Amino acid sequence: MWVQVRPMLIQSPFLLNKLTFLLTVASFLAISSCNENPTNMESSVFEWFDDFNNESLDTNFWNVEYGNGCPDLCGFGNNEAQTYTGSNHNLMFENGKLILRATFDSIFKSVKLTTAKHIDFNTGEIEVSAKLPNARGCWPAIWLLPTLERPLNWPLDGEIDIMENVGYFPNYVYGTIHTSTYNHIKGTQLTDSVFITSPHDSLHNYKLIWTDTTLEWLVDDTRFHFIEKSVSDGVEEWPFNKPFHLIINLAVGGDWGGKEGIDTLSFPQSFEIDYVKVKSPS
Repeated sequence: MWVQVRPMLIQSPFLLNKLTFLLTVASFLAISSCNENPTNMESSVFEWFDDFNNESLDTNFWNVEYGNGCPDLCGFGNNEAQTYTGSNHNLMFENGKLILRATFDSIFKSVKLTTAKHIDFNTGEIEVSAKLPNARGCWPAIWLLPTLERPLNWPLDGEIDIMENVGYFPNYVYGTIHTSTYNHIKGTQLTDSVFITSPHDSLHNYKLIWTDTTLEWLVDDTRFHFIEKSVSDGVEEWPFNKPFHLIINLAVGGDWGGKEGIDTLSFPQSFEIDYVKVKSPS
């Protein structure tokens, strides 16, 4: 894993020192002359990368969620069946990859990880290389929620789903936003999907490119969804002007994931993560 904050130079290259863990803050100011304005200014960019080669979860960056949402939000608002745990039967590392494993033994257990209060960012590129589980009832997701100093007011505060998949529709992945105006409760969520031939057999790269006015979803660098902010959009349509954090989880069942039931005989199931990258100007 490495973390880096570095300048995005227009003209002058800069070679960064590499350490096992790297946190570098570098800034340069080019001044042409006392009679001219600077023309070689640059802004800082934050980069974070985790390839899980240490075969352990770095809790400097990741939070492990526990429980089933009760008593505040049982089933996480979606009637999901799993209880989240950090057990080594469910949170695992194999061959340099993070494994979120859903198991069934009278109850479903699974894993949910977040970067809240550790890796928070506003705009940029988020990329996750992943191999999906393959069973009816599985609901893996890579998504973003805002990092707040108060309870989340969903959907007004916003949600960006980078990748979702449901086991009864195994070869499709979805990219979606939820806001006060556009959300699944109203049936107005802005979403699109793409067919993938082998999401359960091989790794694919799921990416979001997020700017002040656009959101772009890609699988293996091919765009499948795009949303642009309208000049008339306010916070109810575009609440994406504040820091968000990354969430990776494997849900079981629920209103969408369990719509066609749960094939308990196909468990355990694994959601495999090869790496996570975040690059942001914030």
